[in-house]
Amino acid sequence: MHDDLIARAQAWLAEDPDAETRDELAKLIDAGDVTELADRFAGTLQFGTAGLRGELGAGPMRMNRTVVIRAAAGLAAYLKKNGQSGGLVVVGYDARHKSADFARDTAAVMSGAGLRAAVLPHPLPTPVLAYAIRHLGAVAGVEVTASHNPPRDNGYKVYLGDGSQIVPPADAEIAAEIDAITTLTSVPRPESGWETLDDAVLDAYLARTDAVLAPGSPRTARTVYTAMHGVGKDVLLAAFARAGFPAPALVAEQAEPDPDFPTVAFPNPEEPGAMDLAFAKARETEPDLIIANDPDADRCAVAVGEGGDWRMLRGDEVGSLLAAHLVRRGAHGTFAESIVSSSLLGRIAEKAGLPYEETLTGFKWIARVEGLRYGYEEALGYCVDPDGVRDKDGITAALLITELASELKEQGRTLLDLLDDLAVEHGLHATDQLSVRVEDLSVIADAMRRLREQPPTELAGRTITGSEDLTQGTDRLPPTDGLRYTLDGARVIVRPSGTEPKLKCYLEVVVPVAAHDRLPEARAKAAEVLAAIKRDLSAAAGI
Repeated sequence: MHDDLIARAQAWLAEDPDAETRDELAKLIDAGDVTELADRFAGTLQFGTAGLRGELGAGPMRMNRTVVIRAAAGLAAYLKKNGQSGGLVVVGYDARHKSADFARDTAAVMSGAGLRAAVLPHPLPTPVLAYAIRHLGAVAGVEVTASHNPPRDNGYKVYLGDGSQIVPPADAEIAAEIDAITTLTSVPRPESGWETLDDAVLDAYLARTDAVLAPGSPRTARTVYTAMHGVGKDVLLAAFARAGFPAPALVAEQAEPDPDFPTVAFPNPEEPGAMDLAFAKARETEPDLIIANDPDADRCAVAVGEGGDWRMLRGDEVGSLLAAHLVRRGAHGTFAESIVSSSLLGRIAEKAGLPYEETLTGFKWIARVEGLRYGYEEALGYCVDPDGVRDKDGITAALLITELASELKEQGRTLLDLLDDLAVEHGLHATDQLSVRVEDLSVIADAMRRLREQPPTELAGRTITGSEDLTQGTDRLPPTDGLRYTLDGARVIVRPSGTEPKLKCYLEVVVPVAAHDRLPEARAKAAEVLAAIKRDLSAAAGI
């Protein structure tokens, strides 16, 4: 076993085109570090509907140039098998470690396979890549990003020519083509032959953002903005300037791209502490709201003043606010969300007489809803202009929520006032999440198995009236690894994260509200029930 492991590592080393990872692997081999080598050669990073994502480093279980070249070659083979020979593939990338290298490798592989390749001019938000695919008539697109993962990670996200992320069976077919590549010497990688785009594609994206806002709408709301050390700042500032909003006050410590994300433990606005610098800036400048993007700017977080301080709005709260705003503006088309998001969107759509759809988690599913006008999911993702970007877009979402805040400001009201109105009109929809990050993925598998073998019959003293194992699929949803429980006035969904080592449990409680003065009582009741569900679910799952 030891000799076989060393032999596989040496074979990988012989092909590795990257001096940095060659040196890293050579040191592990020379040191005879069997434990570390075994971890890196325990298998291969699996290509799926999230593409690839993992820790940077040498070996097939890490993100590196060898893994990316193989992935690009597999994608190229898939495209050619599906009649796309000679088609254009657009490649975008963020500012993480190795992102530019992975983008250039992808372009070289596409060019070597007889496809045309065009690389975005510099690190840009993921929504710009999603827009560019359709704008340029590409057959596919690749975004090199690990979104809001820790600094040590990178990833590889694949879109097809409709501008939305891959779904089955394309993921499995691409994975099979990747597996068929036995050696890097079989993958032509010319040193030239692809195009580096200029900023015309970015200018076209920015021009498209004009469509998000209503002509003549108020543009007075003042914002604090953090890019969370990512690539969102310049694009968001340009979009806000075009729209005529006041220039956002920047969180200077997080404004420029930095792949080490030095001020945050995790560069995700949802994580504890990530918004602390933004809150401090808001206490200084007293804006109307805080806007935050994640590092690749496809997500948008919003914080508001409350009780003399600042708090993050939940993704479900922002999702409902944007929906209500679009309804008031007379939007037509289907409103859609993932199954883990608040059921309030369905109530808003029903009241407005609009079609409504639920999908599996991820914008790869939401973006494919027929006639989509607006889609969101609770993890801070919003698609407010599906004709422009068929994916979540943290830039256009920021524009739309700031327009709404401006309109409310003109009326002497706030986003919180509108949330209160929605609670009285549709019932208080309170959501929360029990999220467990693990080092050992078997903990997640054990929790899911325990829940399936010994399913709870009640949570928070409420009988579970409906229990669905989503691996079986439903009449409206394809199969996925998840469990859904229905209780009186509540709902719980449990699933492993598709992009991080986390078990995620999504909780919702609905409390009827007779009038605005009963809201404090309803919120207290909802908080009590959510806490009890969390406690009981944690015990049932053994986490």
